[in-house]
Order: sequence, then structure tokens, then C-alpha cells
Amino acid sequence: MASIMASTMAAVDIKAGKGPASALNITRIQKPRPKDAQALVKIKAFGLNRMDLLQREGMYPVPPQAPKTLGVEFSGTIEAEAKNAESGFKVGDEVFGLAYGGAYAEYIAVSTHMLIHKPKELSWEVAAGIPETWITATQAMYLVGGFGAGKSILWHAGASSVSIAGIQLSKADRASAIYITAGSQEKIDFCTSLGATAGFNYHTQDWAKEILEATGGKGVDVVIDFVGQNYFQGNIDVAARDGRIVTLGTLSGTKLPAGVDIGGFVAKRIRFEGSSLRSRDEDYQRKLRDSLVEHALPKFIDGSFKVPIEKVFPWEEVVQAHELMESNKTMGKIICTIG
Repeated sequence: MASIMASTMAAVDIKAGKGPASALNITRIQKPRPKDAQALVKIKAFGLNRMDLLQREGMYPVPPQAPKTLGVEFSGTIEAEAKNAESGFKVGDEVFGLAYGGAYAEYIAVSTHMLIHKPKELSWEVAAGIPETWITATQAMYLVGGFGAGKSILWHAGASSVSIAGIQLSKADRASAIYITAGSQEKIDFCTSLGATAGFNYHTQDWAKEILEATGGKGVDVVIDFVGQNYFQGNIDVAARDGRIVTLGTLSGTKLPAGVDIGGFVAKRIRFEGSSLRSRDEDYQRKLRDSLVEHALPKFIDGSFKVPIEKVFPWEEVVQAHELMESNKTMGKIICTIG
């Protein structure tokens, strides 16, 4: 029995391969072995992301190199290394990082190129809530959106974890204005407390009209969107001349209704680009990790960058954690802890 336990681990599985939150359960699977430049990390905490819900329902294109176990961000301790592991990491190091999948488990085999040393100032829970959201925000606004000091930016789903990161990055890099959309005044107030210039309630306001009024008709230089279909026309309307629209998700659907006017793409020279972090190769992700370490990590350590946490669950309550994310009432990360 001892040898079986040593070669297996507890991990979250999905009954029948896909289904609702109630289909999640903890079972035993084969414990991974690190290879190439990987390390084996004993996980202390992992963060939930919207893609986890989609993958659970069989609606997310999982990269071929990803294990079937959910989860892309985590914190923990290195237990073993493969021979080509990145120098600077060793057994016993406290780390956090990004993976293609497999974080909802006791152990994960992950490239050392995607690990970051955990500063003592950060808890396991906070560290687990950084990698996916902050790297996604960095990629979207800088590499894809071309954001720079003096530009204005609009973050849809303002109280989502990616936009929470994006608001703070935009403020730190001297955006001329930071606008957000959200579904309640409570969320708008939360976003303005982080540095947003103004927010608009998509339930009660015509956010596109309001933003154009706020900008004197100019619009915004960069739009970061997760919604898709329902916001497509509004995004074109609010984009400034030579503006960029970055689409990271299509929560409202992918098929546009008749009557959508795409004339703004030509008249305002708008660039529209979609992006996904998880589908990027390891070298691309490593460069983003390095950027996070250089520019953001010091601000996490001194407290100027915040990682708001909505709630921490023991991983035995992963069903309730997914149900909370599905409620769309959160303002911060949902974290699960192991042990």
C-alpha cells in the first residue's frame, strides 16, 4: 500500500469527463515525474480561473501538452528536479508559477522556466493568485494592445481578476484614463479604489455612450474585452483613432447579429486582435514571467500592487469554489488550499 501511495497522488477529477460543478471530486491518479527542464512541486494553494469552468464543461481548447487535471496557477515547494532544470531553483525552494494544466492536485510537474521564487512577504494564497491573471493582463495590454504611458484604456469585467491586475498596471504606468465596466455599483466603487478613473454599470448604463461623453468623443486607445458578441459594436464605437481592441474571451457568444457596423475599423484605423496565454509556447510565457519578476514582483513585495482575494476554500470544497465563481459576484481571486 505504501508503494502505491508513493506513486499516486490526490487530484480533482471530473466525473464522466465533463459536467457541472457538482461533477468535481477528489480521486487518486498517477503522480507525475519531472522531465527535461521541469520540477516537481508539492502544491500548497491553487487559483481558480474562468477557463477552469469552461474546461470543466468541455468548452475550452486544452493545449495538447496539458494534463487533463484542471488548474494553471499554484504555489508550493519544489520536491524534485529534472536534470535540465533552470539554474537558480533547487529542492526545497518556495515557488509560485504558471502551468498548462494540472494544478488542482497535490503535485505538479511544471517547467522551471515558468516558476518564480515566492518572497516571504507573500502568503501561499496570494502567490497562487498572481501568475495567470497578472501575466494575462501584462500580455494583453502591452504585447498585444500596445499600451504605454499617456494612453487611455478600458477594462471590461472590471472586477475580474485579470482586470483588477490591469487597472493597477495601467495606473502604475501612468495611463491618461482608466475606464471599466461592471455589473454593480459595489464593483465600480471597488475598481475606482484600485485606481480606475470611472466605471459604468452595463445593466443600467449605455457604457459606450458614456465613455464617448467622458472622453469628449475621442474614445479610448486600448480596449480589453472578455465578453465578445454583446460588446463587439460598443468596442468599435469607443475605440479611438488608431485604437486597439484586444479580445481575451467570448462569454456572450461568438456569432455577431445582423446590422453590426464595422466601418469604424477603416474610418478609425482600429486594430482588432484576439489572444490566449495558455496556447502560447513555453519561451513566450517565460519572457512574460521574466517581465513580471522584473516589473511587478517588487510592487507585490512593498504592497503597492494588491491581489484581492474573495475567498479561500480548502480544496475539499472545490465544488463550492466553482459555484462561487459561477455566481459572478466576486471581486478578487478564489483560492483553494491543500493540506
